[in-house]
Amino acid sequence: MMTDKDYVCGDYGTVTEWTQIRVTVALADLETTTAVMSMINSQLQIEDYSDVETATCYGGLLDESILQADKTKAAVSVYIPADDNNREALLFIRQHLENAGIHAEIDVNGVSEKDWANEWKQYYKPVKPGKRIVIVPAWLQYEPQADEIIVRMDPGMAFGTGTHETTALLVRLLERYVTPGCRMLDVGTGSGILAICAKKLGAGACYAYDIDPISVEVAQENAKENGAPDIVCGQSDLLAAVETAGGPYDVICANIVADIIIRMAPDIGQFMHRKTALLLSGIIDTRADDVKAALAENGLSVIGEEHERDWCALIVAASEKE
Repeated sequence: MMTDKDYVCGDYGTVTEWTQIRVTVALADLETTTAVMSMINSQLQIEDYSDVETATCYGGLLDESILQADKTKAAVSVYIPADDNNREALLFIRQHLENAGIHAEIDVNGVSEKDWANEWKQYYKPVKPGKRIVIVPAWLQYEPQADEIIVRMDPGMAFGTGTHETTALLVRLLERYVTPGCRMLDVGTGSGILAICAKKLGAGACYAYDIDPISVEVAQENAKENGAPDIVCGQSDLLAAVETAGGPYDVICANIVADIIIRMAPDIGQFMHRKTALLLSGIIDTRADDVKAALAENGLSVIGEEHERDWCALIVAASEKE
């Protein structure tokens, strides 16, 4: 059992203070929720009392609260050092659960509301994920160097400020695959960061969709603040409401979890042409083979991949027809 005096995780060593992010969901959503939470780190606490039916367990009495627990629900907790960027982790979890269509109750323990409201900004610094794009927090001053492209972000209530590996991987791929005037689609846009990066790299028509209306509002505001008000931001459950009148897209990106990419695989090909670059991230390394298999089953070929820490990003193309 973890305590607040002795917490060990990965490369952190011993941490004396931590923050618990506890997510409660329907029992049927436990597996997907656990996968999302494991993206933060693998040290999870899972509360699932669905199999508890008697008052004894291994010779000892069970606590009455366990016996009376709602067996239709489960909870997953992740513990992260209190001096880490806890807000980014929280936004990441919220965004990915919403993309998966999972209703969740999220509780944060160990940090006061005042801390969350004001002090989180100290964790954001300018970051340069690739060769040109520099992600700068909206409240900081930054003097760009030669050939740097500045993208200013205020995450608000949506995940995506460029600090997470999954976002950084896609920013680097956008630098490689966006060409002047190309038609671009961002699925599960969050803060709008990827569509904004594409626009600043020279993309023409850019479309950004998210299932969460708050994310859509945040993305629209961020696009305006970055001088790209023509980015079309809309609400859509994955591809359901994506614009099709303009034809296929030249670049499509999605920073979402493996299970959702697999769910999207049968439909994404209709938005692609022979030279479309489909850039996928949010894939933990252990699920990469599952995603590749689903893509192959639907006529899509992985032509490249990038890795950072435990994360994988895939470069995908429509398979050549015989």
